[in-house]
Amino acid sequence: MNPHRFPPRSLFALLPRQRNLLSIRGLTLMLGLLAWVPMRGADEQTALGRLESPPATAARRFALPQPGREFRFPADHGSHPEFKIEWWYLTGHLKSEGGQRHGFQATFFRRASDVLPAPQPGDTNAPTASPSVPNFANDEFFLAHMAWLDVSTKTFRHEERLNRRGWDAQAATNRLDVRNGNWSLKDLGPDANGQPKLELRGGIQANLFWRMSLTPQKPLVVFGTNGVSRKAREASAASHYLTFPRLAVTGELRRGSQTERIEGEAWMDHELSSSQLGEGQVGWDWTSIHFFDGRELMAYRMRRDDGSTDAFSTVAWIGTDGRVSQWGPDRFTWRGEGQWKSPRSGGTYPATVLLTVPGPDGRPGPTLRIEPLCADQELSGGIGGVPYWEGACRVLDTQGKEVGRAFVEMTGYAGHLRRAL
Repeated sequence: MNPHRFPPRSLFALLPRQRNLLSIRGLTLMLGLLAWVPMRGADEQTALGRLESPPATAARRFALPQPGREFRFPADHGSHPEFKIEWWYLTGHLKSEGGQRHGFQATFFRRASDVLPAPQPGDTNAPTASPSVPNFANDEFFLAHMAWLDVSTKTFRHEERLNRRGWDAQAATNRLDVRNGNWSLKDLGPDANGQPKLELRGGIQANLFWRMSLTPQKPLVVFGTNGVSRKAREASAASHYLTFPRLAVTGELRRGSQTERIEGEAWMDHELSSSQLGEGQVGWDWTSIHFFDGRELMAYRMRRDDGSTDAFSTVAWIGTDGRVSQWGPDRFTWRGEGQWKSPRSGGTYPATVLLTVPGPDGRPGPTLRIEPLCADQELSGGIGGVPYWEGACRVLDTQGKEVGRAFVEMTGYAGHLRRAL
């Protein structure tokens, strides 16, 4: 997604202890979480707090999103080391050969160090590019999350990885090609219509693996005003927010010794920023919806510490022709109904979301009921200590008819997110 998952804080006040691996999708969340996390080396794990600080030549100055930026592809699908934080996020609903429904999430994060290491022999890395790949570098860190829901059995599984830039984790700057271990997301080149054809490889532990081909069904969308998506009053709390709102998915799923075909649809966000949460913000709620009639909707609500909705919240419709209509928080309401309490974190989340939005033409629109396909889709925060809920949902109209499928992310319900970050 998206706007909310990203921490403005420095990453390097780390606790000198190791944590478990887990998995999520929000960046604000997990990239700021890097500040708490252990690094995985070639054959050992070492807490960041125990690493010797590299010789620094200067405090690092990061780029901020600028209005009117002219995006150039395929390069702008790739990494932007001049920005502090960046993520590539995919979620989707799939069916396997036997007709079983599944939900998945795959997110790759890049987080830059706050200081520039002194140049080392054989490493020509510059602040604005990553051409050299030493065995392990301290200038960039890569976090990745994978999650999988088997709807029929209500089984939700997830995993998380963290690595320094190097042979095991990196992102190209001239095209989309990011990886973390054997997880990867690549642009395989344009199809006959000039659209990128993407390949995602992921899995969870040793007995669940998937390979997917993803083809955009609509043009790329750039959310925000004049290319900048604001998240808070502070001008620095903003991102360039690029989205493929609907991708056709085909591929294969391997569970143990069994391999089966999968197909469905996915949503993909790519955001680049150097700061996200503002003063007084404690978390966010976000959703992306695929309607069966070919339209999409994205909404995020930045939550303040007094329970109100921040002025820098947004809802956007994407029409069947790819045109985007966007409104602020005075035009939509996000309400929780019922509660679900996590048996692990103790956090209490809304059990269902009621989202009232304007229609694509700006007139009063529908109230949508967004229901989880499985109540327990919480990622428990094993690395960063900040749990959050991210999961596959169905979308119902006021008559109870299913009209679409969604993913929802809710953060800051199991602890004060900004305080933690």
